[in-house]
Amino acid sequence: MAYEILTVAIAALAAVAIVTMAALRGWQGYLALRMQEIGHTDSRPGEGMPAARIELADLKERVRQLEAIAAGVEL
Repeated sequence: MAYEILTVAIAALAAVAIVTMAALRGWQGYLALRMQEIGHTDSRPGEGMPAARIELADLKERVRQLEAIAAGVEL
């Protein structure tokens, strides 16, 4: 009886270890992919990642608003 419980416990521990290793390997692959995307640069401005284009557009809008405030124009 005790051997059966020990066998089931060892099998469960091995299954958890295998799943954990597979998940860790997948996570490392995902991080490597993201590092490649971040390191990727285009020769043309505005052709990069969508988030960078959105941030650039947001910064341009803020500059436009600050210039309008400096000129005394109401938006």
